[in-house]
Amino acid sequence: MSDRVVIFDTTLRDGEQCPGASLNPQQKLEVARQLARLKVDVIEAGFAVSSPGDFEGVNRIAREIRGPVIASLARAVPKDIQAAGAALKPAKRRRIHTFVATSEIHMKYKLRKAEDEIVRLAVAAVKLARRHTDDVEFSAEDAARSRPDFLFRVYEAVINAGATTVNVPDTVGWAIPSQFGELIRSIRENVPNIRKAVISVHCHNDLGLSTANSLSAVANGARQVECTVNGIGERAGNASLEEVVMGLKVRKDLFGAGVSVDTTEIYRASRLVSKLTGFLVQPNKAIVGGNAFAHESGIHQHGVLMHRKTYEIMTPQEVGWGESKLVLGKHSGRHAFVARLKVLGFRLEEKRLEEAFERFKVLADKKKEVFDDDLSALVEDEISEVPQRYSLEYLHVTSGTGVIPAATVRLKTPQGKILQGAASGDGPVDACYNVIDRLTGFKGKLVDYVIQSVTSGKDALGEVTVKLSLPAGRQGAHGRVEHGRAASTDIIEASSRAYLSAINRLLHNRR
Repeated sequence: MSDRVVIFDTTLRDGEQCPGASLNPQQKLEVARQLARLKVDVIEAGFAVSSPGDFEGVNRIAREIRGPVIASLARAVPKDIQAAGAALKPAKRRRIHTFVATSEIHMKYKLRKAEDEIVRLAVAAVKLARRHTDDVEFSAEDAARSRPDFLFRVYEAVINAGATTVNVPDTVGWAIPSQFGELIRSIRENVPNIRKAVISVHCHNDLGLSTANSLSAVANGARQVECTVNGIGERAGNASLEEVVMGLKVRKDLFGAGVSVDTTEIYRASRLVSKLTGFLVQPNKAIVGGNAFAHESGIHQHGVLMHRKTYEIMTPQEVGWGESKLVLGKHSGRHAFVARLKVLGFRLEEKRLEEAFERFKVLADKKKEVFDDDLSALVEDEISEVPQRYSLEYLHVTSGTGVIPAATVRLKTPQGKILQGAASGDGPVDACYNVIDRLTGFKGKLVDYVIQSVTSGKDALGEVTVKLSLPAGRQGAHGRVEHGRAASTDIIEASSRAYLSAINRLLHNRR
């Protein structure tokens, strides 16, 4: 058995299925670039047949990303497999990941098919996928609730058909670690040809056990773990990549299996996914949360000062924590700016690069020190492919004790049309939003509003994330929820830009 665990990242497929986490092809490419720097073994780039945008996203990643295997999901349906094969064709290393449900409840109520038909579909899907690539993964959806003897039969059949990886998903997060580990062990012992394939696991977090189940599976012989950055995904999410990887690294004495992941890139990956999806990481999140390496208790502080390992089982530097200063200022040139962007992993088209550079110069005039996190927050606003139907041209607010807050806002359309108006509100942000609603005709709802500082100090950038929704049928949005984000040293400006970003996304997706 191999002493290395394959890390299969499905942030761009299962993670993106999380409501409100939708990414456009350019954003998916940015995440894929970071995953390549992270050195994951497999990137599941999407579900190619699900939409033209997903096909494009998979295809662009297949064309541009080198290093990891690029995978696409496909149901055990010919059109899905053909779409996956076409999207993945440019990839130097590619995998088709096909699946069909095997639990009694899924077969009876969802598929309405008998066991023999399920086996036939699985085998046919694997054989068709092999026409496109030698690397084929088969998943038995809801394996954790499937009858073990039927699972053994399915896995044996698909391996004979050419599957090189067999995945054991806990699709609804039903298993507990001891039970799931026993299932993996029983597969190893009861599938005659199992040594011809890698055993993989894909655990969901409905009971908060996805990481524990994944590690239990590794202890019992699984050698691929499917996971997502920050644990995002359907419902309660997936096994968290950072938790699985650091669990295997910190407790290598127990598992005896390593990973190829560059753990110093974990925090950067976490931050990028959080910013692009609009999903903030809770402070107490393991490995990447803001409090993961914070010590407030006097006893803990004393222990850490005396010897770090008294209360820290890993160093912040191991996972990429630590603030890096960007030695650039208002006198810095464009070449230095571009060079630093490349180090941070950003690739911008010429027009967006110029816009980002101009924003950087403005920021450098306002701040004494510019940090990498400041630059990332500034540049991430430029990597959206969503057309800016409305952009902020001018903003003026009045507010204070005993004063009715009011705002004057001027917007610009791509055609050069100027829209201007004024309104009052419960506060300066509310007043700005009231004006924007009037000018754009937006009649939705502000679902969430979060503001946080990007770095420390009085001149820190304030980053605002908002979520907006439209009821089904209003402006053609079909009840969609979209997020917007923006950063500025002026939190009112950041709030207004974030609000406009979400409106632009809603209007774009209406089409």
